[in-house]
Amino acid sequence: MYDAKSLKAEEFISDEEIKETLAYADANRENIKLIDSIIEKAREKKGLSHREASVLLACEDEEKIRQIYELAEQIKKDYYGNRIVLFAPLYLSNYCVNGCVYCPYHMKNKHIARKKLTQEDIVREVTALQDMGHKRLAIEAGEDPVNNPIEYILESIKTIYSIKHKNGAIRRVNVNIAATTVENYRKLKDAGIGTYILFQETYHKESYEKLHPTGPKHDYAYHTEAMDRAMEGGIDDVGLGVLFGLEMYRYEFAGLLMHAEHLEAVHGVGPHTISVPRVKHADDIDPAAFDNGISDDIFAKICALIRISVPYTGMIISTRESQTVRERVLPLGVSQISGASRTSVGGYAEPETPDEVTSAQFDVSDNRTLDEVVNWLMKLGYIPSFCTACYREGRTGDRFMTLCKNMQILNCCHPNALMTLKEYLEDYAGEETRKIGMALIDRELENIPNPKVKQKAYECIHDIEGGQRDFRF
Repeated sequence: MYDAKSLKAEEFISDEEIKETLAYADANRENIKLIDSIIEKAREKKGLSHREASVLLACEDEEKIRQIYELAEQIKKDYYGNRIVLFAPLYLSNYCVNGCVYCPYHMKNKHIARKKLTQEDIVREVTALQDMGHKRLAIEAGEDPVNNPIEYILESIKTIYSIKHKNGAIRRVNVNIAATTVENYRKLKDAGIGTYILFQETYHKESYEKLHPTGPKHDYAYHTEAMDRAMEGGIDDVGLGVLFGLEMYRYEFAGLLMHAEHLEAVHGVGPHTISVPRVKHADDIDPAAFDNGISDDIFAKICALIRISVPYTGMIISTRESQTVRERVLPLGVSQISGASRTSVGGYAEPETPDEVTSAQFDVSDNRTLDEVVNWLMKLGYIPSFCTACYREGRTGDRFMTLCKNMQILNCCHPNALMTLKEYLEDYAGEETRKIGMALIDRELENIPNPKVKQKAYECIHDIEGGQRDFRF
């Protein structure tokens, strides 16, 4: 029985409800009157249900798809403006006891290089990341209670926050580790994490159990109910995601939106972020072995529909995707991207060479430097943002969502983005990037509508030029 308010995985992600939703979508994929009414509802910027969104995903009418894309672009601008937040993943350890068939970290893989960063290694990695200009990290680790216990994760977070190198500092650490207990989520909250991120991989229970044949991750319910335990443990912001390519994309799309609806129904706060990774080549993983891969066109459509269905959520796209794909989906809803990523353990301080046995989780498709990514974003008309102000000002959970849903968060985010960009330009940017960025900041300062905020932003920008750092609204 489907129940969005249930705390049981098979009730808030109901297989029967998803199948009925897909049948309904198939039956109405050419029902233009219904499709028009759903698009009109989406224009109200209050979101769509999983069933309504599934109808739009099934629709193949080119004119309606064009309208969806245009609406996604408008909603993205209304909620997030022209800002793109930048971050980098930091892989702490690839030791893992699970048997996930799509991930090279699975325990049967005997030829991948197994690595675990010491605290001294972490200092070197984070220093290298700070020297690029990063301020926000997402830490990653395989599931291994011996090699990667919660104490190791907590110690690593403490180390990361403690590192001050030149003008560098990591101001927000998001955490992507395996599903754990309420007690451990409380410990992560106390450690000062930003968002807790956990990908579902697939919402199809039968497929999930086949894809995770061994290890603690085999438990579908425990994994799927993790976000509820995280919120019970006091974590305000959680991030969802599926790995597109493992199961039929329309099933996953419906399940993903149902999970967002569940969090809203139970906790009053939906997902802070939604990620849209696709299966990519890795050490012993061939994406062609999974027969549910999606085209770039479908991928773009999914991004647009997530934006209009869950308008408040941050949407993340990583360097799994190429520059071309990322450029295509940025206007359709993406608000956060990684830059200059390494998916190997210890890959920033000492990048792995081609003749080494790899420790990477997957191949990176966008290999540009952070400066090249910042330069590219600005040439496209975006403001690259290194802002972490909301997290550090307590604008998390329902407080953030209230501001975001009322489209008031821009009043803080726009000037904060400009100030953190100014820091980047002063401390890390190449000459061309700095020139483009200074001109962009001058233009964007004039777009701040509140005179007091504009004046304060001008003053902070001036003080950053004088050597001061870390201003925020």
